[in-house]
Formats: sequence, structure tokens, C-alpha cells
Amino acid sequence: MIKRESLLSLEAYARERNAFRARVIAHKKRRTVHLGEHVTLQFEDELTIRYQLQEMLRIERIFEEAGIQQELDAYNPLVPDGANWKATMLIEYPDAEERKRMLARLRGIERAVWVQVQGCERVLAVADEDLERENEEKTSAVHFLRFELTAPMREALRRGAGVTLGVEHPQYRASTEPSAEVRAALAADLA
Repeated sequence: MIKRESLLSLEAYARERNAFRARVIAHKKRRTVHLGEHVTLQFEDELTIRYQLQEMLRIERIFEEAGIQQELDAYNPLVPDGANWKATMLIEYPDAEERKRMLARLRGIERAVWVQVQGCERVLAVADEDLERENEEKTSAVHFLRFELTAPMREALRRGAGVTLGVEHPQYRASTEPSAEVRAALAADLA
């Protein structure tokens, strides 16, 4: 959990922003999984959420205690708690018309994403606990996912077990085994 006293003031963040941003970009590369050509999972942790929080405070020029607490309350639930992984899912189609067409066809895709630790059952994502991101016509291009992992799954991952991530939707299917570097970063998130 990110605490108020650990945040940088707007002035301090302005001084450190470029170096901090570069560090976070490098960090995110070790936490990104591509599911096929059009779905990306960006696994969040304390550092990635801290960056998003500091950026929001900067952009919105929030410096009063009540406003800062409101942002902490919004962002802290996105930090994994040691028993789960949390990810931002991006559905990416560069062409605007194709994106519009595919977001209509991909309704429900956020509930079709899964992880499977070697030797264990699949775990489906819990999607969009903060607010509904789908309507009658289409799904959103951005979703927030949580994967709850049992104690045996977490222990297997810490011992180096393989993991597969995938999506099984009638209009989009893909799966992958993340690199050793990504697996190690995700295993480090687990208590």
C-alpha cells in the first residue's frame, strides 16, 4: 500500500520525474505480456501504481490533503497484495475503424483471460471491480484484471514453475508462456 508520506511533493516530483519515468519504463518491460497481436497485459506493482499516482497528482495539480487521499484511495486497490496479480489489459488496434468493429465483437473478453501455473488449474481473471467498462454495444479498450492465486500456486511459482497466460474468447484466442525474466518479476510479487 502506498502511504501519503511516501509520495513526492509536486516540486520534488518535477525535479525527479525524468529519471523516475525512465526507471518505470524499463521496469514495465519486465512486466508486460502480449497475448497475440492485439491484447497486452501490463502487470502492476507498487512502483507502476506509484508512477501512475504521481503522474495524476502532477497532471491534476493536486496538492491538498483531501485530494491526495482521494487519489490514494483510488489507486491503492490496484497494487497486488501478495496473493494475487493485478494487470491492466489493453486491447490495441491501430486503425480506428477496425478498433471500433473489434471492440463490438470482443464484448466479454475481459472475463475470458486466464493464467495457469504448471500443474495447477486455470484461474480466470476477475475484471473491472472499480466500474463497468462494457456496454450493450462494445467493450472498453482498457480493463483492470485481478488473478487470485492459491498458496500452492504461489509456492510453485516461487520454486520456478512455468506459467501460461491466455485468452479464450469466441472472437479472439491466444496464449503464451512469458519469458523467464517476466516470470521472475511476477513471482517476486507473491508473498
